[in-house]
Amino acid sequence: MSELISNIGELMTQDGELGTLRDAAVVLEGERIAWIGPTAQAPAADTRTDAQGRAVLPGWVDSHTHLIFAGDRTAEFEARMAGESYSAGGIAVTVGATRSASDYDLTRLGLGRLAEAVSQGTTYLETKTGYGLDVEQEGRSARIASTVADEVTYLGAHLVPAGIDADDYTALVCGDMLDAVRPYAAWADVFCETGAFTPEQSREVLTACRDAGLGLRVHGNQLGPGAGVALAVEFGAASVDHVNFLADDDVARLAQSWSGWDAAALAGRGAGQRGTVATVLPACDLSTRAPLAPARMLLDAGVALAIASNCNPGTSYTSSMAFCVATAVLQMGLSVHEAVRAATYGGALALGRESGLDEDGARAVGTLAVGHRADLHMLKAPSATHLAYRPGVPLTAGVWREGVRKV
Repeated sequence: MSELISNIGELMTQDGELGTLRDAAVVLEGERIAWIGPTAQAPAADTRTDAQGRAVLPGWVDSHTHLIFAGDRTAEFEARMAGESYSAGGIAVTVGATRSASDYDLTRLGLGRLAEAVSQGTTYLETKTGYGLDVEQEGRSARIASTVADEVTYLGAHLVPAGIDADDYTALVCGDMLDAVRPYAAWADVFCETGAFTPEQSREVLTACRDAGLGLRVHGNQLGPGAGVALAVEFGAASVDHVNFLADDDVARLAQSWSGWDAAALAGRGAGQRGTVATVLPACDLSTRAPLAPARMLLDAGVALAIASNCNPGTSYTSSMAFCVATAVLQMGLSVHEAVRAATYGGALALGRESGLDEDGARAVGTLAVGHRADLHMLKAPSATHLAYRPGVPLTAGVWREGVRKV
């Protein structure tokens, strides 16, 4: 079956050749985009949807979430709003609740959060383990995550559980725990931060996971200056996330990692050697009352930028990518186009899904172009500018995921 979506007022393709089109149309055929062009030239299709002048953009690509958890951390949030500073230790509260939850409940909760995200325009989503923190529980979390998310990241190196020697736990993360999650995870992450994992321990984790064939990510430079960015670039990690506290050297390293990237590839086409994406998490910055990540400075320096929700129970309990985009525009100095691009193409770049076919046959997400996956987000507005112009207003009018309308 094919579907024609016509009379699109503004089509933000995020494709370097197509750009933004007016009075546009898109034809979906199965799970792919089959045609893009002016409404007046649109071919016939089996069904037709009239966009009535609304804006259409790629579905959000949320490249950093923590959806597999149980329990509640409202008390921690209230304490933080009363002036207590954030530390990584609150993760232990969620670990206890998650370990106690059944497979059924963890799956039900995860799928519910996914449905909430999709209802707001998210069509491709990564999620992490990290609330199990022993071999059995991390393996279970990875298995359940694989039924919920498009991409699974192993985050056994989230926090050292109480009563365990940090070096012994790091060895476990690099050994039996890694073996338990390997059938389900494509990525590995490490929380390289004071109170979590030292640079030396983080290096050990990254080395073991790379040797096991996993792609790499890093939680870095969130709570203060640190080695996270330097390690991410050294190991060729796909992304380093949070990046609130950056030295000039950190920004230079990130920019240099993209120096060999073909300009056409950065625009959404072609191939090249990816650098390390800087992923900013605006909702987390607000919730922890941290300095906002320097998104404007990173873009100006030539760093590839992604925006993600960091949906988790402690520091960013939101699945609203639109909220994150509005915050990036209103408080981080990005234009609407830059923020939308970071939340679509940028997320795809951080997940290695920005172009072409991979060996699993998955098509590109984060851009709208012929042959790419048919993930579209229609707004109740004539342009994407309304995402920041009307912050907090539900603007999702339609969502197509793999060519199937979900909203």
